[in-house]
Amino acid sequence: MRIISGKYKGKKLNGFDMPGTRPTMDRVKESLYGIIQGYVNDSVVLDLFAGSGSLGLEAISNGAKRVVLVDNSKQAVDIIKENIKSFNDDIEVINTDYKKYLKEVDEKFDIIFLDPPYRAGLMNKALKIIEERKLLNEGGIVVCEFENIKIETNLELIREKKYGPKMVSIYKA
Repeated sequence: MRIISGKYKGKKLNGFDMPGTRPTMDRVKESLYGIIQGYVNDSVVLDLFAGSGSLGLEAISNGAKRVVLVDNSKQAVDIIKENIKSFNDDIEVINTDYKKYLKEVDEKFDIIFLDPPYRAGLMNKALKIIEERKLLNEGGIVVCEFENIKIETNLELIREKKYGPKMVSIYKA
């Protein structure tokens, strides 16, 4: 697993084999960033359910001005902290539950990545809180990676792409 583009292109990331995570494959990440590139520069990004931090760190590499990486696993947070040691950017790493974070945060985001454990039923719960608390800036996007669920949101679907059994849907405020 590595950063695929931008100023940190080629940097290796730890966490590929971390129990309970499914890192986004490089080809999926490359395709995804091709789609959202116009939203990334100078953006404030939230990578909820961050795992290794790969999606958020890709955003920093491509010009995001700030990234918040949230995961409830101490092991994931430790790996993220290892991964960002050589970064000199505005990256905040938070070890907490997604719901607690979303209900307490007082910041709005331009991009929110949602890639929760597939079978935990957290995607729609997270989307509901994001909408209720208006955590997206106007014109901001939510990038959802999932399998076998129906997304329930009032946000506008602007792009959807299938990668084998995975779906990536992008919604706009």
